[in-house]
This record gives sequence, structure tokens and C-alpha cells, in this order.
Amino acid sequence: MYYTLNPPATNFNEHLINPNWVHLVPHPQPSMEEAKVDMVWDKSSLYKRVWGMGERILWAEGLHLSFGGVRALDGVSIVIRKGELVGLIGPNGAGKTSLLNVISGIYRPERGRVYFKGKDITGMPPHERVKLGIARTFQHGEMFHGMTVLEAIMLRLHPWHRGSIIEAALWGFRAKRWEVEARERAEHIIDLLELQEYRHRPVGSLPPGIQKKVDLAAALVQDPEVILMDEPMAGLSREEKEDIIRAIIEVRETRGTTMVLVEHDLEVVSDICDRVIVMDRGRVIFDGHPEDAVRDEAVITAYIGG
Repeated sequence: MYYTLNPPATNFNEHLINPNWVHLVPHPQPSMEEAKVDMVWDKSSLYKRVWGMGERILWAEGLHLSFGGVRALDGVSIVIRKGELVGLIGPNGAGKTSLLNVISGIYRPERGRVYFKGKDITGMPPHERVKLGIARTFQHGEMFHGMTVLEAIMLRLHPWHRGSIIEAALWGFRAKRWEVEARERAEHIIDLLELQEYRHRPVGSLPPGIQKKVDLAAALVQDPEVILMDEPMAGLSREEKEDIIRAIIEVRETRGTTMVLVEHDLEVVSDICDRVIVMDRGRVIFDGHPEDAVRDEAVITAYIGG
């Protein structure tokens, strides 16, 4: 048997506050052959995970990266532990986005290694890292603005697409099966992030804060273990920032997703992050509790003092 939440999981915070409010509805378990043919993803991943914090899940050792004469990363080493929400801060040009690009596979370091769950992924292409469990959001929302919200979220499931181009063109069985399951996953994430009213609207027509939520939804639909978020609150109003913060906290609490957050707002980082890593001129200058970061002389000089 497998189970789904009843009532529908539209308010996960209520589930957390009153777990007795939720009961599980059994469904017949498909046969092994049906599962092999039909299942693209494990449906259990749509619902809450049991998670804990402690063991390292993602780490980098001695990363070096240069653009011409500019050294973007100069021997950067970091460790991200399972279940953490880590803030990555620093002045403009400190190397924060470059570090995310190396971890996600967009850039390849000149020296150094990147590891995920004990596996060296330094030479692995971005789409393979996505399939391992590393998702990414972008500062400027790298989405097709002519697509609807539903289409933009489903598009991020393309690394799992089954069948050939011919099968897709002829709308074969595997193409139909993938479409059904991809839509199911996308609809679940739309409900989780309360994007229902925007489901069929073009992404480009939406306010910046909603576009940022769609970008988060597109990363989340990939069922990642780690999400790298590059300034998800940049350029937003206070109300829009609060909406994104609520979404980040709800995702973390309901799914146990490990998160790395690039952000300039120290107040936000101090309020929601477990740990903060501060970079300056391509190097890590602080790694510790947010409250300690604001009192650190190197951080004050580099970040606050400019």
C-alpha cells in the first residue's frame, strides 16, 4: 500500500502544529511490472521526509577559479551539512555566485574538488548533478517568460524525460506517461507554494516576487536534497521578501531540504540561517553563527565597512 495526505496538504504548517489533524488514506499498491513501466519518480518523495542535521552532504576543497586576471575563487573550502540553511554573504565581487556556479557545474574550477554525498562530482555536467539531487535558483530568474507557470515548472523535469524525440513527436506511451507524472509533481509544488492562481499565466506577466517563487518551485519540483539559491530576494519589496522567506521556511520544515542562500540582507540571514559563510575577494573569511559574524572584525571591514 502507499498513502496520501487527507485533507490535501495545502497548509503544511497546520500539519506540523497539529499532526493529529492529518490521517493517511491507503491506496492499492501497483504490481512490480506496473511500477517498472509507469513510475518515473518515487511518489513518496512528494511528501514529508524524516530528516536530521549533522552529517556533511556537500563540500568543496581548495577551489580556484579565475577570469583573465581576476581571481574569483582563491582556495575556497566549505562544508554543508544535511538539513542546514546556510547563508552565503559578502560584498559584491566576493565570489559567491562563482562558488554556486562551480558547485552546480556551470563553471569548472582550475583546481580543487567538489563532493556530494561522498562522490567526486567536479567533472560532472550540470544535468547529472541535478539528477543526483542538487538544484539551483538564479538571481535573475532564468526562465522562459512566454511559458505559463505550470509549463516553466514542468520544464525543469526534462533531465528525467524518457523516450526519444520521435516518441515525443508521435506522442507515444512513454511520452504520455512522463507528461502525466511531470504534471502531477508540478501541481503538487504549485499547491505547496500557493501559486494556484498563477498556474496558467505567463511567467513574464507576473510581479517579481511571484517570479522568484516560480523559480523556487521549478527547483523544488526536481526533488533536490540541496537547493542553491542565488539572491532570491534581490530587488523585492519588504512584503515580497517576507513571502519568499515564508516559502523557504515552509519548504525546509516540510521537506527537510538542505539550502544554501546567497543574500545581502544581514537581518534576513541572521533571522533564518543556522550558519553563515562570509566571502571576500574569492576567499572564505568567516564560517560560523550569524550573531558572531556581525561582531567579527574581518567581516565588519570587508562586508559592512565595504
